[in-house]
Amino acid sequence: MAMSMGNESGAPMCDINTTPLIDVMLVLLVTLIVTLPIMTHAVKLDMPQTNQPPPPPDQRPEVIDLEIDFDGTIVWNGTVVPNIETLEGFFRTESAKDPQPEIHLRPDRRALYDTVARVMAAAQRNRMKRIGFVNTGEFKE
Repeated sequence: MAMSMGNESGAPMCDINTTPLIDVMLVLLVTLIVTLPIMTHAVKLDMPQTNQPPPPPDQRPEVIDLEIDFDGTIVWNGTVVPNIETLEGFFRTESAKDPQPEIHLRPDRRALYDTVARVMAAAQRNRMKRIGFVNTGEFKE
Protein backbone atom coordinates (compact mmCIF):
# COMPACT_ATOMS: atom_id res chain seq x y z
CA MET A 1 0.00 0.00 0.00
CA ALA A 2 1.37 3.31 -0.99
CA MET A 3 0.62 6.58 0.71
CA SER A 4 1.03 9.97 -0.90
CA MET A 5 2.49 12.73 1.27
CA GLY A 6 2.21 15.53 -1.23
CA ASN A 7 3.92 16.22 -4.50
CA GLU A 8 7.60 16.75 -5.27
CA SER A 9 7.42 20.49 -5.06
CA GLY A 10 6.38 20.43 -1.39
CA ALA A 11 2.90 21.91 -1.96
CA PRO A 12 0.12 20.69 0.30
CA MET A 13 -2.40 18.10 -0.96
CA CYS A 14 -5.78 19.41 -2.06
CA ASP A 15 -7.65 16.09 -2.30
CA ILE A 16 -10.87 15.48 -0.34
CA ASN A 17 -10.82 12.80 2.34
CA THR A 18 -13.65 10.51 1.22
CA THR A 19 -13.51 8.06 4.13
CA PRO A 20 -16.12 9.92 6.29
CA LEU A 21 -18.40 10.25 3.25
CA ILE A 22 -18.24 6.51 2.61
CA ASP A 23 -18.97 5.83 6.30
CA VAL A 24 -22.08 8.03 6.21
CA MET A 25 -23.22 6.40 2.97
CA LEU A 26 -22.85 2.91 4.49
CA VAL A 27 -24.81 3.91 7.60
CA LEU A 28 -27.63 5.29 5.44
CA LEU A 29 -27.62 2.14 3.29
CA VAL A 30 -27.87 -0.14 6.33
CA THR A 31 -30.68 2.03 7.76
CA LEU A 32 -32.56 1.77 4.46
CA ILE A 33 -32.12 -2.01 4.33
CA VAL A 34 -33.35 -2.44 7.90
CA THR A 35 -36.41 -0.18 7.59
CA LEU A 36 -37.52 -1.26 4.11
CA PRO A 37 -39.34 -4.48 5.17
CA ILE A 38 -41.24 -2.54 7.83
CA MET A 39 -42.45 0.02 5.31
CA THR A 40 -43.69 -2.62 2.84
CA HIS A 41 -45.80 -4.48 5.45
CA ALA A 42 -49.46 -4.02 4.52
CA VAL A 43 -52.59 -4.52 6.58
CA LYS A 44 -55.50 -6.07 4.71
CA LEU A 45 -58.84 -4.40 5.48
CA ASP A 46 -62.29 -5.40 4.34
CA MET A 47 -63.87 -2.05 3.64
CA PRO A 48 -67.64 -1.81 3.17
CA GLN A 49 -68.82 -1.69 -0.41
CA THR A 50 -70.54 1.51 -1.48
CA ASN A 51 -73.23 -0.29 -3.50
CA GLN A 52 -74.54 -2.31 -0.51
CA PRO A 53 -77.60 -1.09 1.37
CA PRO A 54 -77.03 0.53 4.76
CA PRO A 55 -77.09 -1.74 7.78
CA PRO A 56 -80.42 -2.17 9.58
CA PRO A 57 -81.09 0.05 12.58
CA ASP A 58 -79.46 -1.01 15.82
CA GLN A 59 -81.60 -3.78 17.24
CA ARG A 60 -80.60 -4.86 20.73
CA PRO A 61 -80.68 -8.65 21.10
CA GLU A 62 -82.29 -10.39 24.04
CA VAL A 63 -79.92 -10.93 26.98
CA ILE A 64 -79.76 -14.19 28.91
CA ASP A 65 -78.11 -13.98 32.33
CA LEU A 66 -76.40 -17.29 33.02
CA GLU A 67 -74.84 -17.52 36.47
CA ILE A 68 -72.64 -20.29 37.85
CA ASP A 69 -72.41 -20.44 41.64
CA PHE A 70 -69.44 -21.69 43.64
CA ASP A 71 -71.14 -25.05 44.25
CA GLY A 72 -71.81 -25.70 40.53
CA THR A 73 -75.43 -24.48 40.52
CA ILE A 74 -76.38 -23.04 37.14
CA VAL A 75 -78.97 -20.24 37.12
CA TRP A 76 -80.72 -19.25 33.84
CA ASN A 77 -82.36 -15.79 34.15
CA GLY A 78 -83.05 -16.37 37.85
CA THR A 79 -84.26 -19.99 37.45
CA VAL A 80 -82.10 -22.86 38.70
CA VAL A 81 -81.22 -25.37 35.95
CA PRO A 82 -81.23 -28.93 37.35
CA ASN A 83 -78.67 -30.46 34.94
CA ILE A 84 -76.62 -29.92 31.76
CA GLU A 85 -79.19 -31.73 29.56
CA THR A 86 -81.87 -29.20 30.52
CA LEU A 87 -79.39 -26.40 29.85
CA GLU A 88 -78.68 -27.84 26.38
CA GLY A 89 -82.43 -27.82 25.67
CA PHE A 90 -82.53 -24.13 26.58
CA PHE A 91 -79.56 -23.49 24.28
CA ARG A 92 -81.23 -25.34 21.38
CA THR A 93 -84.39 -23.26 21.79
CA GLU A 94 -82.51 -19.97 21.97
CA SER A 95 -80.14 -20.72 19.08
CA ALA A 96 -83.10 -21.06 16.71
CA LYS A 97 -84.20 -17.46 17.36
CA ASP A 98 -83.32 -14.63 14.99
CA PRO A 99 -81.51 -12.55 16.18
CA GLN A 100 -79.80 -14.96 18.49
CA PRO A 101 -79.78 -13.77 22.11
CA GLU A 102 -76.60 -12.83 23.94
CA ILE A 103 -75.47 -14.97 26.85
CA HIS A 104 -73.96 -13.02 29.71
CA LEU A 105 -72.01 -15.63 31.67
CA ARG A 106 -71.34 -14.72 35.31
CA PRO A 107 -69.29 -17.42 37.00
CA ASP A 108 -68.58 -17.04 40.69
CA ARG A 109 -64.89 -16.54 41.31
CA ARG A 110 -64.87 -19.73 43.41
CA ALA A 111 -66.70 -21.79 40.75
CA LEU A 112 -64.87 -24.80 39.38
CA TYR A 113 -63.32 -24.37 35.97
CA ASP A 114 -64.77 -27.73 34.92
CA THR A 115 -68.34 -26.49 35.43
CA VAL A 116 -67.73 -23.29 33.48
CA ALA A 117 -66.03 -25.26 30.68
CA ARG A 118 -68.96 -27.72 30.45
CA VAL A 119 -71.48 -24.85 30.21
CA MET A 120 -69.45 -23.15 27.47
CA ALA A 121 -69.02 -26.45 25.60
CA ALA A 122 -72.79 -27.04 25.76
CA ALA A 123 -73.39 -23.56 24.33
CA GLN A 124 -70.91 -24.17 21.53
CA ARG A 125 -72.40 -27.59 20.66
CA ASN A 126 -75.81 -25.97 20.31
CA ARG A 127 -74.46 -23.20 18.04
CA MET A 128 -74.74 -20.27 20.43
CA LYS A 129 -72.59 -17.50 18.93
CA ARG A 130 -72.87 -14.58 21.34
CA ILE A 131 -71.30 -15.53 24.66
CA GLY A 132 -69.53 -13.10 26.93
CA PHE A 133 -68.18 -13.05 30.46
CA VAL A 134 -69.63 -10.38 32.74
CA ASN A 135 -67.98 -9.28 35.96
CA THR A 136 -70.16 -7.44 38.41
CA GLY A 137 -67.97 -8.13 41.47
CA GLU A 138 -66.37 -4.70 41.38
CA PHE A 139 -69.78 -2.96 41.62
CA LYS A 140 -70.94 -4.79 44.75
CA GLU A 141 -70.61 -2.98 48.03
